[in-house]
Amino acid sequence: MPFYTQWGNISFAQIQLLQAWFMLCNFLLEIPTGVIADKFGRKTSLVLGSMVAIIASIIYGSISNFYIFLLGELLFALAMALISGADNALLYDTLKETNQEDLAPKVFGKSFGFHMAGLLFGAPIGSFIASKFGLNFPMLLMVIPFALATIFAFKLKEIKNINISESVRYFTILKKGMSFFINNKKLSIVILNAILIHAASYYVIWLYQPLLMKINIPIIFFGYFHAVLVGLEIIVSHNFHFIEKIFKNIKNYLIFTAIVVSLGFFIVALYTNILTIFLFLILAGGFGLTRLTFIVAYINKLIPTEERATINSFISMFSSLSLVIINPLVGLLIDRTLVLSLFAISILPLIALIFFPIKNKDGIS
Repeated sequence: MPFYTQWGNISFAQIQLLQAWFMLCNFLLEIPTGVIADKFGRKTSLVLGSMVAIIASIIYGSISNFYIFLLGELLFALAMALISGADNALLYDTLKETNQEDLAPKVFGKSFGFHMAGLLFGAPIGSFIASKFGLNFPMLLMVIPFALATIFAFKLKEIKNINISESVRYFTILKKGMSFFINNKKLSIVILNAILIHAASYYVIWLYQPLLMKINIPIIFFGYFHAVLVGLEIIVSHNFHFIEKIFKNIKNYLIFTAIVVSLGFFIVALYTNILTIFLFLILAGGFGLTRLTFIVAYINKLIPTEERATINSFISMFSSLSLVIINPLVGLLIDRTLVLSLFAISILPLIALIFFPIKNKDGIS
C-alpha cells in the first residue's frame, strides 16, 4: 500500500482497478499462453514466464505512473499465465514418467508448503528493504528470484508426448464448469456463498496496511503483520480435520466463519488499534481466506472424479472474475471513507448467508 499511495501517488480506486485489470488480463491470456505450452513445451512456457516477470518488475519499480503500472500488471499477468498450470503439469508429468504418481499428493503438498513459506519469510524482508532503501526497491529486487527461476527453468527436463493440450484444457474448464454450475443448483448455491465471502475476506490483504498507517505503525513492521496473516492461514488450513470435529457439522463451521469474517471487519471499523487489527487478521483473514479452500475440499467428494480438476479450476476462475467487477467499486468507496468501506464489506458475508444459505440437504452436513 505505501508503494502505491506514497511512491506511486495513486488512489485506492486506481489500485483496485490495477488488480481488476491484472485478473482480467490473466483470464484472457490463458488461451494464447496455453498454445505456447502446447507448441513449444511447458519448460519453454516456464522460462518465458520467468523472463517476462523480470521485465515486469523492472518496469513496475522504475517509473511512478499509473499507466506504467497498467503495463506492469499486463506483463505480470502474461508471466502468471505462462507459468500457471504449466508448472504443476510438468511436475506431475515428471512423476508419471518416473512411475512415481503415487507420490503426487506428498510432492504437491510440499510444493504448497514452500509457497507459503516464501510468503511467510519474504514479507518481513520486503518491509525491511522498503523502509531502508525505498518503497520501490522490493519491486525492483524481485528481479533476483525471477532470474533464479529462469535459470532453474532452463535446467528442467521437458517431458515429451504430452497428451493434454493446455489451450484445449482451458476451453474444457469453461465449458464443463459452466455446465456443472447450471445443472447442480444446490452446489452452485454453496459455491456462490463461498465466493462472496471469499471476496470480502480478500480485502483483508489490502486493508490491513491502511489501518496500520492510520495508527502510525512504521513500514518496517508491515511485513511482520503479513507474516502473521500467512501464518494464521497455514494454521487453519492444516487443521481442517480438527475443525470438523469441533463443530461436528460442516454447516455450523461455515456459518461460524461467515459471522466471524463479518465481525472482523465490523470491529476494526468501529475502533482501530493494534488489538482490533490483530482480531481483524485472525477472524477475517485466518478464517476467511481459508474458507473457500475448506468448502472446495469438502464438496470434492460430491464431484465426479473425472471432472474434479476441471470444476476446481472453474471455481478458481469464477472467484477471480467476481473480483474484476467488485474491485473498482470497493476502491472508489475506500477513497471516500475507509471506515464506511469496512462496515460495507462486513455486510457481504451476511448477504451471502441470507441469499445463498447453506443447508444440510445441499450435501454439506
